[in-house]
Amino acid sequence: MSNDPLLQPYQLKNLTLKNRIMMTSHEPAYPEDGMPKELYREYHVERAKAGLGLTMTAGSASVANDSAPVFNNILAYKDEVVPWMRELTDACHEHGTAVMIQLTHLGRRTRWDKGDWLPVLSPSHNREASHRAFPKQIEDWDIERVIEDYADAAERMHAAGLDGIELQAYGHLMDQFWSPLTNTLDEPYGGNLDNRLRFTFEVLSAIRKRVGEDFIVGVRYTADEMLAGGLTAHDGMEISRRLKDSGHVDFLNVVRGHIDTDPGLTDVIPIQGMPSAPHLDFVGEIRREVDFPTFHAAKIEDVATARHAIAEGKVDMVGLTRPHMADPHIVSKIQQGREEEIRPCVGANYCLDRIYQGGEAYCIHNAATGRETTMPHTIPEAAEKRRTVIIGAGPAGLEAARVAGERGHEVVVLEAGTDAGGQVRLTAQSKRRRDMMGIIDWRLQQCEQLGVEIRYNVMAEAEEVMQEKPDAVIVATGGYPRDDQPEVGHDLVVNTWDLLDGHVAPGSNVLVFDDAGDHPALQAAEIIADSGAQVEIMTPDRTFSAEIMAMNLTPYMRSLQRPNVTFTPTYRLKSVQRDGGELVAKITSDYLDLDYERRVDQVVVDYGITPMADVYFELKPHSRNGGEVNYDDLIDGKPQEVIRNPDGEFQLFRIGDAVESRNTHAAIYDALRLVKDL
Repeated sequence: MSNDPLLQPYQLKNLTLKNRIMMTSHEPAYPEDGMPKELYREYHVERAKAGLGLTMTAGSASVANDSAPVFNNILAYKDEVVPWMRELTDACHEHGTAVMIQLTHLGRRTRWDKGDWLPVLSPSHNREASHRAFPKQIEDWDIERVIEDYADAAERMHAAGLDGIELQAYGHLMDQFWSPLTNTLDEPYGGNLDNRLRFTFEVLSAIRKRVGEDFIVGVRYTADEMLAGGLTAHDGMEISRRLKDSGHVDFLNVVRGHIDTDPGLTDVIPIQGMPSAPHLDFVGEIRREVDFPTFHAAKIEDVATARHAIAEGKVDMVGLTRPHMADPHIVSKIQQGREEEIRPCVGANYCLDRIYQGGEAYCIHNAATGRETTMPHTIPEAAEKRRTVIIGAGPAGLEAARVAGERGHEVVVLEAGTDAGGQVRLTAQSKRRRDMMGIIDWRLQQCEQLGVEIRYNVMAEAEEVMQEKPDAVIVATGGYPRDDQPEVGHDLVVNTWDLLDGHVAPGSNVLVFDDAGDHPALQAAEIIADSGAQVEIMTPDRTFSAEIMAMNLTPYMRSLQRPNVTFTPTYRLKSVQRDGGELVAKITSDYLDLDYERRVDQVVVDYGITPMADVYFELKPHSRNGGEVNYDDLIDGKPQEVIRNPDGEFQLFRIGDAVESRNTHAAIYDALRLVKDL
């Protein structure tokens, strides 16, 4: 029996959880037709196989058809969900992992033009900023119906064999009743705290009548909205006591904050550059005062912090949710004494930002997460060993090297720079984004263990590559900033990379023109603004930084909303000319032919990335496949067998930004799905 606090069993009512580690409720948006089918099941089973104590599905499953899904939620109001949830639960139970689901009515946290186009429902007409719908104020017959909807959904989950359910009460209908900011009802459901909690306890009572006393029921709720006029920490403590005393609740899962705005959501679920475990001590106070089973997760990003949370009695079960998206095998690695091999969550929040944009949750540097039916988390060994040369040690090249090494191939990486990392190393120059280097550092560690040879300061030429006698060559050389724009005056501008790496100092009056919409322009703007200079951030798009999603945008806005910074969407940089000691930037628009100008002392531009692929084209005539990729075989997970030149000496591929400008996840996915079958 291990003495590790994280590996101790925990008795929750009649359920024994085999350890203290859980994935809290979250919706990765993998359902098909609102049902948790094969991919959803395999995602949870992969973590169960590695020893996870408790996995919670859905964040959240809708209990009613007027709780319209906004990011492909599970539809818990349909009877057909039962067999799908049973399959998932049985599969996880085979590995000793308990399964629960989070149920909710979204209330105003959705839109009327989603799902069945039914009115949005809330205890007030107050609009939620994030979803922008003006809700119908709930009526008595709505309340009666929704209570039954909750009970029906709970009964379905009981029938599916789950170990329990969790009700969502932060930002959704349940706590919209609780908060004075979102409840303008009269008695009996509005007014004092007793009335505002009435709906919740009627729901809990109805659920208990359906599922009995043995079935586990918990509540995930905000115990402090951190909003003027909203629920206070004092209110939260009182609510916690009342939930315990109701006799209907078996655990508390505590959240702090509000999620009705992007900044609020980001504070509840912090991203990279923000403090770790910011709400843990607050939750620990509730557990101490209320003395009741308590769960929590919020940027508990590493095993050491999780262990501290359990050892110090802050919580009874600790959530490592985003970390398990980065590495599904955390528990087994702890058990085997291999903690240093855990792939770190770098807090990039690509996972959550994607679902709030309507996509599936993908981890920025584990491309198998969310693709468990097609991509392996454990790389199979190849039947035939091959000598593989990889050009470039950025994220794409290092992932290719790691996967090839796992396959058992002999791997050599040629890197032009003195260090690995590519554009990730540049990104990590910003203090707030330095955790991105975890993507590189973990792969370097893995490559070293696998015997991958990395040669630095090697500007690979075709002849040099062929001297290695490779069986396969993978070009992962990345790209460089496009430097031919604007057509007039491109020799007078500075690209964002030069500011980020410190080669160029900020001016005093700067125009930043962003034609790419991703991180470098805003990172450069932060550097300029921090210097005290005047900076205008201009984009031809209707919104600035269109590729930076909501939660990642929050820290930028907190840094850049200051008097010396101006944002100007829908305008385009036309040309730059020098006039004495000034630069004259001519400005136009895609909507009208304009002739505006800005007089500044520096113009910083981001026009995106041009692939750096010269060596690829030099190698093409010498390769068997001429660089061709059979996309059907790539998608189907079959080896590449294209032969365009029977006399060719090796297979040739290029991946990542060496193909076209994309992002880190795309580069890593390129490498994984190609090399896993090499």
